[in-house]
Amino acid sequence: MAQKKPNAKSVLAKLNRILEAELAGVVRYTQYQFMVFGYSRIPIIQWLESQATESLLHARQAGEMITHVGGRPSLQIGELLDKPKNSIGDILRDALGHERGAIKLYRELLNEVQGRSIVLEEYARGQIGTEELHIGEIEKMLRRPGD
Repeated sequence: MAQKKPNAKSVLAKLNRILEAELAGVVRYTQYQFMVFGYSRIPIIQWLESQATESLLHARQAGEMITHVGGRPSLQIGELLDKPKNSIGDILRDALGHERGAIKLYRELLNEVQGRSIVLEEYARGQIGTEELHIGEIEKMLRRPGD
Protein backbone atom coordinates (compact mmCIF):
# COMPACT_ATOMS: atom_id res chain seq x y z
CA MET A 1 0.00 0.00 0.00
CA ALA A 2 1.37 3.42 -0.99
CA GLN A 3 2.19 5.85 1.78
CA LYS A 4 -0.08 8.89 1.84
CA LYS A 5 1.83 12.11 1.11
CA PRO A 6 1.49 15.11 3.41
CA ASN A 7 -0.54 18.10 2.28
CA ALA A 8 2.13 20.23 0.59
CA LYS A 9 0.28 23.52 1.08
CA SER A 10 -0.15 22.91 4.81
CA VAL A 11 3.43 21.70 5.23
CA LEU A 12 4.77 24.75 3.40
CA ALA A 13 2.71 27.08 5.59
CA LYS A 14 4.10 25.41 8.73
CA LEU A 15 7.68 25.48 7.43
CA ASN A 16 7.38 29.16 6.54
CA ARG A 17 6.07 29.94 10.03
CA ILE A 18 9.12 28.09 11.41
CA LEU A 19 11.44 30.06 9.12
CA GLU A 20 9.88 33.35 10.21
CA ALA A 21 10.08 32.42 13.89
CA GLU A 22 13.72 31.37 13.62
CA LEU A 23 14.62 34.62 11.83
CA ALA A 24 12.88 36.53 14.62
CA GLY A 25 15.06 34.52 17.03
CA VAL A 26 18.19 35.78 15.28
CA VAL A 27 17.07 39.38 15.76
CA ARG A 28 15.80 38.78 19.29
CA TYR A 29 18.96 37.08 20.58
CA THR A 30 21.17 39.66 18.87
CA GLN A 31 19.24 42.54 20.43
CA TYR A 32 19.37 40.88 23.85
CA GLN A 33 23.18 40.94 23.67
CA PHE A 34 23.14 44.73 23.66
CA MET A 35 20.96 44.85 26.77
CA VAL A 36 23.05 42.73 29.15
CA PHE A 37 25.02 44.57 31.82
CA GLY A 38 26.75 43.54 35.01
CA TYR A 39 29.40 41.11 36.21
CA SER A 40 28.17 38.16 34.17
CA ARG A 41 27.86 40.11 30.91
CA ILE A 42 30.58 38.32 28.91
CA PRO A 43 29.41 34.70 29.36
CA ILE A 44 25.77 35.71 28.93
CA ILE A 45 26.34 37.62 25.70
CA GLN A 46 28.44 34.72 24.40
CA TRP A 47 25.52 32.37 25.10
CA LEU A 48 23.08 34.78 23.43
CA GLU A 49 25.36 35.04 20.40
CA SER A 50 25.45 31.25 20.11
CA GLN A 51 21.64 31.20 20.26
CA ALA A 52 21.42 33.81 17.48
CA THR A 53 23.84 31.77 15.36
CA GLU A 54 21.84 28.61 15.97
CA SER A 55 18.56 30.36 15.10
CA LEU A 56 20.11 31.39 11.78
CA LEU A 57 21.15 27.77 11.16
CA HIS A 58 17.59 26.65 11.96
CA ALA A 59 16.20 29.28 9.58
CA ARG A 60 18.49 28.00 6.82
CA GLN A 61 17.40 24.42 7.49
CA ALA A 62 13.74 25.45 7.33
CA GLY A 63 14.41 27.23 4.04
CA GLU A 64 16.03 24.09 2.64
CA MET A 65 13.01 22.02 3.70
CA ILE A 66 10.69 24.56 2.04
CA THR A 67 12.51 24.27 -1.27
CA HIS A 68 12.68 20.48 -0.85
CA VAL A 69 8.87 20.42 -0.74
CA GLY A 70 8.76 22.72 -3.77
CA GLY A 71 7.91 26.00 -2.09
CA ARG A 72 9.39 29.44 -1.85
CA PRO A 73 10.79 30.62 1.50
CA SER A 74 8.98 33.53 3.11
CA LEU A 75 10.60 36.95 3.21
CA GLN A 76 8.69 37.78 6.41
CA ILE A 77 10.00 37.71 9.94
CA GLY A 78 8.14 36.47 13.00
CA GLU A 79 6.87 38.58 15.85
CA LEU A 80 9.42 40.70 17.66
CA LEU A 81 8.76 41.83 21.19
CA ASP A 82 10.27 44.97 22.65
CA LYS A 83 9.82 44.99 26.38
CA PRO A 84 10.64 47.97 28.61
CA LYS A 85 12.34 45.72 31.19
CA ASN A 86 15.71 44.32 30.26
CA SER A 87 17.00 42.46 33.28
CA ILE A 88 18.75 39.19 32.64
CA GLY A 89 15.74 37.40 34.16
CA ASP A 90 13.39 39.24 31.79
CA ILE A 91 15.58 38.36 28.82
CA LEU A 92 15.74 34.69 29.83
CA ARG A 93 11.98 34.49 30.40
CA ASP A 94 11.37 36.04 26.98
CA ALA A 95 13.86 33.60 25.44
CA LEU A 96 12.03 30.75 27.15
CA GLY A 97 8.77 31.90 25.60
CA HIS A 98 10.43 32.09 22.19
CA GLU A 99 11.83 28.55 22.52
CA ARG A 100 8.47 27.18 23.67
CA GLY A 101 6.82 28.82 20.67
CA ALA A 102 9.39 27.25 18.35
CA ILE A 103 8.88 23.78 19.79
CA LYS A 104 5.12 24.18 19.28
CA LEU A 105 5.69 24.96 15.59
CA TYR A 106 7.97 21.94 15.15
CA ARG A 107 5.42 19.71 16.89
CA GLU A 108 2.69 20.96 14.54
CA LEU A 109 4.92 20.08 11.59
CA LEU A 110 5.65 16.65 13.05
CA ASN A 111 1.94 15.95 13.47
CA GLU A 112 1.37 16.92 9.84
CA VAL A 113 4.12 14.75 8.34
CA GLN A 114 4.32 11.80 10.76
CA GLY A 115 4.17 8.57 8.79
CA ARG A 116 4.03 10.51 5.52
CA SER A 117 7.56 11.85 4.97
CA ILE A 118 10.66 10.41 6.62
CA VAL A 119 12.77 13.45 5.70
CA LEU A 120 10.36 15.96 7.19
CA GLU A 121 9.56 13.74 10.15
CA GLU A 122 13.25 13.34 11.05
CA TYR A 123 13.83 17.06 10.54
CA ALA A 124 10.96 17.94 12.89
CA ARG A 125 12.04 15.37 15.51
CA GLY A 126 15.62 16.64 15.48
CA GLN A 127 14.51 20.22 15.90
CA ILE A 128 12.15 19.30 18.73
CA GLY A 129 15.02 17.59 20.53
CA THR A 130 17.24 20.64 20.10
CA GLU A 131 14.53 23.00 21.32
CA GLU A 132 13.83 20.79 24.35
CA LEU A 133 17.52 21.06 25.28
CA HIS A 134 17.37 24.86 24.91
CA ILE A 135 14.30 25.04 27.13
CA GLY A 136 16.05 22.92 29.75
CA GLU A 137 19.12 25.15 29.71
CA ILE A 138 17.09 28.33 30.07
CA GLU A 139 15.06 26.80 32.89
CA LYS A 140 18.32 25.93 34.66
CA MET A 141 19.59 29.48 34.21
CA LEU A 142 16.39 30.83 35.74
CA ARG A 143 16.78 28.69 38.88
CA ARG A 144 18.32 30.17 41.96
CA PRO A 145 21.48 28.43 43.16
CA GLY A 146 20.50 25.72 45.61
CA ASP A 147 16.99 25.20 44.20
